[in-house]
Amino acid sequence: MINDITIGPLTIHVYGIMVAVGYMSALLISERRARKQGLDSDILFGIFWCAVLGGAAGSKLLYYTVSFKDVLRDPSILLNFQNGWVVYGGILGGVAAGWGYCRFKKADFLTYLDLVLPAVAFAQGCGRIGCFFAGCCYGRETDSVFGIQYWQSNYAPNGVKLIPTQIYSSIGDFAMAFVLMAYARKEPQKGRIAAGYCIFYSIGRFFIEMLRNDYRGAFGFLSTSQLISILILAVGIGLFVWAGKQTEENKETWTGI
Repeated sequence: MINDITIGPLTIHVYGIMVAVGYMSALLISERRARKQGLDSDILFGIFWCAVLGGAAGSKLLYYTVSFKDVLRDPSILLNFQNGWVVYGGILGGVAAGWGYCRFKKADFLTYLDLVLPAVAFAQGCGRIGCFFAGCCYGRETDSVFGIQYWQSNYAPNGVKLIPTQIYSSIGDFAMAFVLMAYARKEPQKGRIAAGYCIFYSIGRFFIEMLRNDYRGAFGFLSTSQLISILILAVGIGLFVWAGKQTEENKETWTGI
């Protein structure tokens, strides 16, 4: 896999390109869906930029937390912005920043969360392709015909066949994006698209973690991401049930009138 493309004095990283493609795709998809739903594009743009900044902060913060001992041994890690980005931290940080912006603008947070999360899933699919080229988030050794080998990776072991976990993750993310957007056309109860994202992503991520072989921190026999996945799954199930109950309560209130 080739991650670095050098043109004269300029070096372009495929990983960076795919992350940028993911961000722009998420914005364009969300903006298109916002217009169809009659939602405020200005609020969407505000959420987008807050989520980008909050996601970056959350991603690094979770990485520093998981790698706390390494940071103590070598504080220069704090200034390394080329790697050490944790997806779950980015998701949580982005959602928190988006929530804060919606509170500030007095916008309905769940409505916009339902709007953007299918696009976020699509962006994650793009990002995982970037991971594939960079060699990060790599899988365990395998003898399978589907195994991949790196020869110049700074992250994955070179010359060894590995499970292409990045590609599996990317396929899952793209599939989730299209399933959620198809589900959205049925106009489900508010919050259920967000719940679907939490449920699908957490389950997929939990099992992908079993195939990965890079260092991600651990809590007992679970990786950090597996532990977070369990919590996110619980949130997703709770949100799905709550959204249904809210609809039933609204129907009962309307009938009572």
